[in-house]
Amino acid sequence: MVEHFIQHIRTKNLFDLEKRYLLAISGGLDSTCLGHLLKASGVKFALVHYNFGLRGGESDEDEAFVKQMADLWEVSIYTQKATPREFDQTGKSIQMIARELRYAWFESILETKTYAGVVVAHHLEDQLETIFLNLLRGTGIEGMYGMAEKRDYLIRPLLPFKKSDLQNYMVSQRLPWRIDSSNEKNIYKRNFIRNEVFPMIQSVFPDAVTTLEGSFQRIKDTGKAFFHLYTLWRLEHVVEEGGFQYLPIKALENLPGKHSMLYYWLRDSGFGMAEVEEVFVALDQGESGKVFFSGKYVLNVDREYLILGEQDFAQPEIKIDKTAISLVLNTSKYDILHLQAPSELDKSTDNAMLDLGKLEFPLSVRNWQIGDRLMPLGMKQNKKVSDLLIDLKVPVIHKKGVKVLCSGEEIVWVIGYRVSELFKVDVNTKAILYFKKR
Repeated sequence: MVEHFIQHIRTKNLFDLEKRYLLAISGGLDSTCLGHLLKASGVKFALVHYNFGLRGGESDEDEAFVKQMADLWEVSIYTQKATPREFDQTGKSIQMIARELRYAWFESILETKTYAGVVVAHHLEDQLETIFLNLLRGTGIEGMYGMAEKRDYLIRPLLPFKKSDLQNYMVSQRLPWRIDSSNEKNIYKRNFIRNEVFPMIQSVFPDAVTTLEGSFQRIKDTGKAFFHLYTLWRLEHVVEEGGFQYLPIKALENLPGKHSMLYYWLRDSGFGMAEVEEVFVALDQGESGKVFFSGKYVLNVDREYLILGEQDFAQPEIKIDKTAISLVLNTSKYDILHLQAPSELDKSTDNAMLDLGKLEFPLSVRNWQIGDRLMPLGMKQNKKVSDLLIDLKVPVIHKKGVKVLCSGEEIVWVIGYRVSELFKVDVNTKAILYFKKR
């Protein structure tokens, strides 16, 4: 066992023998065995033990046992004891609270002491239990990866080893450990899988643990291939511009695994598979203009694109005095120039050339509002800004972020879309105020 353990940690480069680590130890079989293996392998470590007090005297006896192991191994030990009040949190299970307390404490020690990481004693059956729980929660392919041997400050050197390997080693060496009576109770989901589901599977498939390990390893490798292809697909099709992401709808047509592709694009913005299915229903039914919301993000099904961006584009009103030389909006920057007329007209809708003599300073920039009107360039009557945006086929997701430039109560420019006819540059203009997008 020791030889196999040393070969494994060397092959995976899990430890630096010049550094010291923290071993999270409960006193049970797994963590106590890990302590003996680390000691035999020359890994330097100290112990960390959290006494949650959930089993009364048994919990205190666990702590006493761990302190004895610290003396035997001649290592330092850090202990912590929970209070009943810490478990008085609604909406959280005792296991979840205990996990949060334990890992927060580990991190606090790492921040103040010179340790290279925390070593935990998860073994192969723990790995399989985790994967089963992930599947029952509705995981994607990554949920079948299970726990990593090394991630951030956590190190799990026992993942390739079965529980029976650890027990056989401890028994053969006549080494003691503590038994946690709560592990036999099926009040926790993990315990139910461990005590009921796995024994039932193994009664029919004796090699189930080994077989499942191999199957999940192959799934993990398949997952890596998928994410490689997904990354290439995203780089080819998703364009980011002005704080928005654009995915051509055609990029999803006849695409194998398109539901997964769309899910992994949207998931970091808080969308789940249920929303992905609804998006495809909207696409199949040609529901252009439909929007989906998730937290601070919104997805707009437009005519040719799926457009993803943040919901809140609100920005405090901006005042622009006559000496201003720039305008900075959420996603755009403009240079403000003063020109003498006549000058060559810039007809780009991104920019605006205004008759300076008709403007009342300070100008103001604000979000457009329902009821706003202006006389668009080239027209002879007022038009609602909302109607103008519809006529210009502005995607719903963009409408909320549209700003207007005002002179007094008059809208001078629907920024990025239309200048007002009343403030245009004409033959009588003597000076021009020019907003030029960078």
